[in-house]
Amino acid sequence: MADTAMSESADSADPVSSAVPVPIVVPAPASAPETGSAGTVEGDDPLDRAVWRLRSRGCWDDAAALLEPHSVHHAPSALRRAALLVERCMFTAAGWAGAEDALRAAEALAGTDDERGGAACERGHLAYAATVLGVRDRADEARSALGRAAALLAPTAAGRPLLDFRRGLMAEHVADSPDSARAAYRRAHAGATAHGDTLLLSFTWRHLAGLALRDGELAEARHGFAESLRIREELGFLVGTAPALVALAEAAPDADADRLRAEAARLYRLMGGVPTWLADHLSTGITAT
Repeated sequence: MADTAMSESADSADPVSSAVPVPIVVPAPASAPETGSAGTVEGDDPLDRAVWRLRSRGCWDDAAALLEPHSVHHAPSALRRAALLVERCMFTAAGWAGAEDALRAAEALAGTDDERGGAACERGHLAYAATVLGVRDRADEARSALGRAAALLAPTAAGRPLLDFRRGLMAEHVADSPDSARAAYRRAHAGATAHGDTLLLSFTWRHLAGLALRDGELAEARHGFAESLRIREELGFLVGTAPALVALAEAAPDADADRLRAEAARLYRLMGGVPTWLADHLSTGITAT
């Protein structure tokens, strides 16, 4: 939703808030910059759990440090580490050099089409983040990288739903093509459901709801935002919860909206001002950038 120059998101999608994060277009509060991050909540492995706990609290550097020893020779770990640092850029508008270095390392280790496609997807998302956050216009690079990922990832690949979601972000926030974005988000939603990627579902719910709000479909928007928030709260994606609350406030009655924004402001302070792009929207709602 946490998608303000960011909309969800995004490495794969992890439990976070629902406003993800991001584009530069018409005022669409529900479509704030969000991240579109990678991967869903991790499994039973102690390292996975530790990485998730840190990531869900916005401690991306610490989470990446846990993966660093494994990422030297292991392509999936290198890609996962890069995705964490790309997500950090989306939420904080900082750490670009570290994310670039991690991405280059992941690209160098990638040996299969899935690994190369995953790295290209992250490359595209980093370029998208730089574009929508106003750091530098890298839209052409984002399109190229996401196109390369589409050529490498099979339709049934685990990384395909995340790619579809990120192509939807480009369509909505860079190309200003809501119809194309809606089609991409729906593909991502169906794929995330099939692959059990619950975190990504929180992003697809939020962005589909944002488009519904843009079209004046208030009930549909409220349902989507509520589902996105519910998932993030259940997953414990704390760093993404405030954007989800703000997004839901856009479709809620005034009394409820005030309460939702107050809770979002509390969480925003608790997280130390992350996501950085949320500050200007706590009282007025999120607008697409």
